[in-house]
Amino acid sequence: MEPTTLTTDRLLLRPFEAKDVDAVHAACQDPEILRWIPVPEPYGREDAEEFVLRAAPGGWREDTMYSFGAFTKSGVLVGSMGLVRLAGLGGLERQAELGFWTAKEQRGRGYTVEAGRAVSDWAFTALGVERLEWVAEVGNEGSRAVAQRLGFVMEGIQRARIVQRGIRRDARIAALLPTDWERTMETPYLPARTD
Repeated sequence: MEPTTLTTDRLLLRPFEAKDVDAVHAACQDPEILRWIPVPEPYGREDAEEFVLRAAPGGWREDTMYSFGAFTKSGVLVGSMGLVRLAGLGGLERQAELGFWTAKEQRGRGYTVEAGRAVSDWAFTALGVERLEWVAEVGNEGSRAVAQRLGFVMEGIQRARIVQRGIRRDARIAALLPTDWERTMETPYLPARTD
């Protein structure tokens, strides 16, 4: 896919560029990012270069992940927001997972929800995603709060879903459907009976 840029009231979401390496490196020194996000530890400058210069652009080129750097309009890095685990976007599955991290100094300002809303909207409208998933290790309450503010419906806990630092960990999973935002889906949806 051709890389895309999105804007919100306060943010610019764009593909990462070489000039972002230092900001990504600095953000990923935060112990909370290292605790919850599967990034190398310690996180060196070469790790930031690998992500910004190779992995993120490769994801766009190979349609394996669409990573946006989220920046304030003045150019300050807020975090990373993107779609991973893309499944059948050109076919029947039409699923993806929303993944993100937020720089420590930018938390608590609503930026991550704002960015998540923009990327989710783009996924539904431009890509035709019909099921957007959120997955995070049990205990990652910050990520869970963002997902809930976006309208994700918690579906439960999956045992041993995430491998982090060589250890399998339980994860919460939630989903957001276009119908949750009062939009239609191309594929008819028949919810299970709850009686």
